[in-house]
Amino acid sequence: MAGREDKDILRSSKDLINQLSVVLRTAQIHDPNNVAVVSAVDRLVSIINTLLSQENIITLELRGEFFYLNDYRIRYSLEYLLNFDFLVREFKKRELGSVIFKLRIVPEDIKIFVKVFTESPYSESPFNTFEEKMTGVKSIEIGRLKKVVEEESFDVRKMVKKTYFNAVSYTKGVINKIKAGEKVHLKKAKRVVETMVDQILEEEQLLLGMTAIKDYDEYTYHHSVNVSILSIALGQRLGLSRKMLTDLGMAALFHDIGKMEIPPEVLNKPTNFTDDEWKIIRMHPVWGIKALLKLKKLDDLTVRSAIVSFEHHMNFDLTGYPKLRNPLELDFFSKIVSFADQYDAMTSARVYSRIPMGPDKALSIIMERAGTQLDPLLFKFFINMVGVFPIGTLVMLSTNDLGIVYESNQLFASRPRVMIIVDNKGNKVKGSVVDLTEKNVKGEYIRSITKTLDPNKYKINLAEYLL
Repeated sequence: MAGREDKDILRSSKDLINQLSVVLRTAQIHDPNNVAVVSAVDRLVSIINTLLSQENIITLELRGEFFYLNDYRIRYSLEYLLNFDFLVREFKKRELGSVIFKLRIVPEDIKIFVKVFTESPYSESPFNTFEEKMTGVKSIEIGRLKKVVEEESFDVRKMVKKTYFNAVSYTKGVINKIKAGEKVHLKKAKRVVETMVDQILEEEQLLLGMTAIKDYDEYTYHHSVNVSILSIALGQRLGLSRKMLTDLGMAALFHDIGKMEIPPEVLNKPTNFTDDEWKIIRMHPVWGIKALLKLKKLDDLTVRSAIVSFEHHMNFDLTGYPKLRNPLELDFFSKIVSFADQYDAMTSARVYSRIPMGPDKALSIIMERAGTQLDPLLFKFFINMVGVFPIGTLVMLSTNDLGIVYESNQLFASRPRVMIIVDNKGNKVKGSVVDLTEKNVKGEYIRSITKTLDPNKYKINLAEYLL
């Protein structure tokens, strides 16, 4: 690229990604002749033609998780994150690797591209359908997605499961070692968390799905890992760097470490706590500081983890515990971990609460707490992450099929991907996954969620489906 034009092209390439996302998203909601679609298309045409006047040919290519413009990697800031993420997912759905703009384009070219783009993922071979229907447009050429790594027999789901259960096993081992007074090295904890960070960046929905599977007997360890995963995922939505995500994941993994000081007969009591027992329970954030500062030499991460352990029950408005003489601004990590901690605790079965709350019910309580117990700004990112219908929610569809929310859709929060488990005739089925953004030839949604149901009432084991 010409040196003096680098900055202009870099800015235009970000605008191209952003505007292409805007056009495709707007076209999913509105009729093609709607004024919002028309003006979005005009803006995109202007950006592409400006770039063509500088570069002759424009190749927008997806490689792995990044877009390249004429072999120049497009870097983007937080404000562009959602649109970049949307486009990556949508390109992959269609096996679309590149879009090449060869000649000056007109709005009609983009309208055809958008129409084909919207229809193609519902065919058996999306890319072939896309390519076939684009043959009449001479100014735009498309290329198939190249696999960065050939995944012959590689099962991503198995890898995610292994990572999750390794983390649970590690957490159990560490807590038992600390209880026994043995020395603990946190290098392995860091490796465990780094693997979770990598998988959140690559396979966020699969790892979030693991947190929806609850294990009553091992609540303490699963809870620690779930809070770590949910915190990392929320941190990623907030645009934290990989190092910060690892630090956040570590702090979250050990947020409840003070609970090991609570006598088992109190911690595992199946009935309500007495006032004296509540006093003991409320000491665990203070005991958490002591446990963490004993672990190893003092460094920034140990101090940050100790702060999170101390603050995770304090609440955004400082109404929680421990009570402080002088109010302070909560640590940013503490605010994130509070979300993950409350959500996972509500949706898990515990000794004193054997029936867990449905994810949708937990989300409505979290919504009520935003602004008082929880940071209202972080709430917007949290709901974008888990969706209006979080993974694991049992839903009835307009087609009378029964399904489990399998993957959330951050752009259309009420239209996740759903695994059908009982068909409209009442037969248990193997579990094909449907996308609720799918439309028929009239442009109407084929399926919508009509209501949520309690999986406990129907004796549905989420692990059977999500694993």
